[in-house]
Amino acid sequence: MKRVKQFFANYRTLLRSVPPLTFALFILSVFAMNLLANKSLNIPLEWLALDAGIIVSWVAFLCMDVLTKHFGPAAATLLSVTAIAVNLLFCLILYLASLIPGTWGAYFDFGELPVLNDALDSTFGGTWYVVLGSTAAFVLSAVVNNFSNRGIGLLFKKNPDGFAAYACRTYLSTAVGQFCDNLTFALLVSHFFFGWTIVQCLTCSATGMVAELLIEMLFSPLGYRVCGAWKQRGVGREYFQAVGKEA
Repeated sequence: MKRVKQFFANYRTLLRSVPPLTFALFILSVFAMNLLANKSLNIPLEWLALDAGIIVSWVAFLCMDVLTKHFGPAAATLLSVTAIAVNLLFCLILYLASLIPGTWGAYFDFGELPVLNDALDSTFGGTWYVVLGSTAAFVLSAVVNNFSNRGIGLLFKKNPDGFAAYACRTYLSTAVGQFCDNLTFALLVSHFFFGWTIVQCLTCSATGMVAELLIEMLFSPLGYRVCGAWKQRGVGREYFQAVGKEA
């Protein structure tokens, strides 16, 4: 019982220690990518399939890499679970909203088509397999990304806080984590419910990983500067003292 109380005490301290803008951006990106995963993109290549979640999923991984670098993989994973819990809460809210009688704006814009209103209710209300698949994929990929990020970072004995070390741990962990996220969702949802072939699932996972990694590489200098600024300002000092670690 004492360990449980200490865990939640440290958890509350962690939530107070994380800069609110970063955590808000993290939660919003998780929610947005899971909602956008409902849309499959039309691509004129039979072997390639992508969903619209690719637009923002790199933001979530960028946030996780920054959180892992500063707070450690266990804390980053706990924050990832918190983000997915908030996402599930808002999925429930959207589902309840879809049950309320009413009409969307597009219902009037396109000639009062009842099927359009029903489709929007279904999309925003969510379907159980998309919610379940995206949740499982993100939790698994968060664990893989965060702990592989930390493991790669331990290999750099000289200048572990340099940009080369940050870039290496970020790029490699993101590649593995993104592929894991894409493949898990593709196999659980796209293969069984959207009719994707195994080849499409694999190519989607690989190409999605490359696309998201390239975008994150573009913004990695920003993530590196954020980590440096957090360390310089002593962000999370209360949390590190509570768990007996150094920043």
